[in-house]
Amino acid sequence: MLNRRSLFAVLLCACASIATLAPAAAQTWPTRTVRFIVPLGPGSGVDITARMFADRLSQKWGQSVIVENKPGGDSFIAITSVLNAHDDHMLLFIPASSFTAHAYLHDKLPYNPKDMVPIARVTNTLIAVAVNSQLPAKTLGDLVKMSRDEPGKLNWASVTGANELLFDAFLKKQNLQMAKVPYKNPVDAANDLAEGRIQSYVSAYAIVRPRIAAGKVRVLALTNHKRAPQFPDIPTAEEAGFPSLAFDGLVGIIGTKEVPQAGRDRIAADVKQIAADPEVAKRLEATGQVISPGDGAEFAKEIDEQRDVVADIGKTLGIKPAATQ
Repeated sequence: MLNRRSLFAVLLCACASIATLAPAAAQTWPTRTVRFIVPLGPGSGVDITARMFADRLSQKWGQSVIVENKPGGDSFIAITSVLNAHDDHMLLFIPASSFTAHAYLHDKLPYNPKDMVPIARVTNTLIAVAVNSQLPAKTLGDLVKMSRDEPGKLNWASVTGANELLFDAFLKKQNLQMAKVPYKNPVDAANDLAEGRIQSYVSAYAIVRPRIAAGKVRVLALTNHKRAPQFPDIPTAEEAGFPSLAFDGLVGIIGTKEVPQAGRDRIAADVKQIAADPEVAKRLEATGQVISPGDGAEFAKEIDEQRDVVADIGKTLGIKPAATQ
């Protein structure tokens, strides 16, 4: 039988072992394949970014990191698939604008936004206000004048929810009449813009990039607050005199509460390290992304700020936010 001194020594050793093993166990994340769920189709700027980081992260982690595209359903399909899986190795790689406007676009949400845990900010997507190259408008001011001179003649489209609300509110503030053409697939809208079936399109730069290269589409302005270093000749909407169109395209990684804190910290740290590689920045800038890594707290703060912007847009449009599930 152990005496008190011996028993105390055994307990100390046991506690020390547990204290040592607990952090070590937490730091083993990931222990298996990690899945990035992207709410957009292949070829989008977010998809390209997700695949580039998946490849680099798989090398760092010694585990496969695969990208799965789940487009459609206004991102509900992707979001609910992650939240309902309760899998700490299943993460969203997503633009914040795809969900920050949900409460103003739907009567009820099939998920609770509080269940979404921001883990790492990765990039800022460049959001373009683009027109068919045959349209006489060379600036955002030209487009406004054309629309004012011929009410209802021009039409426009936008697929991502927040971008759509943003332009709706802009038209209302400017007292402009442009017909909205609905699309489910952003690529279809880009194709119709290139062919002149629609005149204006608000979307991620990456979506219209091939049509710009083909000379069929012209970008009038970017909604981002800062001018993009890779496109120094394209003004921001604010620089063009229309601050109500200022809006940043946040992109990052979101998980659930099941993801351990050590895992979240590791993801954010590794994303930041990969983003520091000039080759990564160069490749992503060509697709209309600006590298902007940040931790979960920084990403969460900017998501909240974007929600505030969308709430103001909702007030402009007279839309009340929907209830969550």
